[in-house]
Amino acid sequence: MKFLTALICALSTAVPALALDLSAKFDSIDGGTLAVSDWAGQPVLVVNTASQCAFTKQYRGLQDLYDAYRDQGLVVLAVPSDDFKQELGSNAEVKEFCELQYGIDMPMTGITSVKGKSAHPLFVSLREEAGYVPRWNFSKVLIGPDGAVVAKFSSKTKPMSNAVTSQVEALLN
Repeated sequence: MKFLTALICALSTAVPALALDLSAKFDSIDGGTLAVSDWAGQPVLVVNTASQCAFTKQYRGLQDLYDAYRDQGLVVLAVPSDDFKQELGSNAEVKEFCELQYGIDMPMTGITSVKGKSAHPLFVSLREEAGYVPRWNFSKVLIGPDGAVVAKFSSKTKPMSNAVTSQVEALLN
């Protein structure tokens, strides 16, 4: 009887699965398109980035994180955005800057809005379904292999911090 009571209680307080729009396409900075759904079954760390921000040095940590875990399935998706007025003027400038300064080879979108009325559909669904809105550049959201939001990290959280790597490792194990 205790088991049945506990089960009923657990079911009544269960959090419903979120319905994120993972299929919405981004323009890729390399040409073509990208969607988080391209990596179904893999964890994806989505990071809104900017090339002229105090946190821009986190590009190195993002690339290090990607290098450390990509063979195990982690995807790090950089989403350059000028919503905080700190991005370069064109996709070509962003791509060149990231490659020359940080050796970036992780997936990267073109310059994309991440908040407000013109936010990309993924960020609209993150706001509506998970209450996630980037407060500044280099905010991070970890989406699990099942498409659910696993964790949110502020700009101050470094990509190779234990807070991030422990969540990533839990998803990869």
